[in-house]
Amino acid sequence: MPETDLPLDELRRYLPDRQEPPDFDAFWAATLAEARTHDRPAEFTPHDARLTEVRVYDVRFPGYAGDPVAGWLLVPTAARTPRPCVVGYLGYGGGRGFPYEWLTWPAAGYVHLLMDTRGQGGSLQPGATGDPHGSAGSSSPGMVTRGIQRPEDYYYRRVFTDAVRAVDAARAHPAVDRERVVVAGGSQGGGIALAAAALADGVRAAVIDQPSLCHYRRALSVVEGNAYREIWTYLRTHRDQVEQVFDTLSYFDGVNFAARATAPALFAVGLMDDICPPSTVFAAHNHYAGPKDIQVWPYNRHEGGGQHQVVHQLDFLRSVLGEVG
Repeated sequence: MPETDLPLDELRRYLPDRQEPPDFDAFWAATLAEARTHDRPAEFTPHDARLTEVRVYDVRFPGYAGDPVAGWLLVPTAARTPRPCVVGYLGYGGGRGFPYEWLTWPAAGYVHLLMDTRGQGGSLQPGATGDPHGSAGSSSPGMVTRGIQRPEDYYYRRVFTDAVRAVDAARAHPAVDRERVVVAGGSQGGGIALAAAALADGVRAAVIDQPSLCHYRRALSVVEGNAYREIWTYLRTHRDQVEQVFDTLSYFDGVNFAARATAPALFAVGLMDDICPPSTVFAAHNHYAGPKDIQVWPYNRHEGGGQHQVVHQLDFLRSVLGEVG
């Protein structure tokens, strides 16, 4: 597949103007303040996953509006003192699945909290978290246009709030070093990690692979795949709502979160990605306010570096966090 986006030298300089609503910070401050009024503690229930080197807990914590959000917490059995924790977020359609699918971080010595994504888990790994909130307007099939008429109702308001509360939940477990919490994800999970890096308190590092939910106007002009297809399909029908939709999306654009995130970050991008266009990834990377690097995979699509990228991630976290124990 040939490259369909900008040449790499232009991508490295690509710094588009941000569409940012004037009440962006107030919107998110009020959203998170309301969520934290639901202050019941996270629940960590031991789970027999038939694993001997990892202790597994079934997690439930209060997310947006206090809704119960599921996850897994995996703790290396050898851990005797609090360890750094990687809070992970999932790609579009995926649920938390099974604990033995998520062993890379605990095998490297880190505690790992994996957040289930509300309302998803029907097409990839199974999920365990519902989304009890309806939408006043219509939507395309899928999750990305649910409530898209108003930022207050939009689906990702709930998801991004869940993501911040997942960081809070991780810090509440005694196995976790509260000062060394990392957010990580790819695709949708990368977009969620960007939001969490900006909104959660004290995040020490961010690992962001091929993030979606970034630079929406550009994405819709370059690709029509996966989640962006849902927005394109919606706008093709609701011709009179174009600016209204993009106004809503401006509250959830990873480029705007990137401009507020200051923890060291490692990005990854595939230059032949036809789901999350490279220019949208570089827009977020180039606007990112903290120390940053990006690993470029010239001949890869949305899979990016795959397992090759894991080596870079482990080296990056060691450089930022120091030794695990």
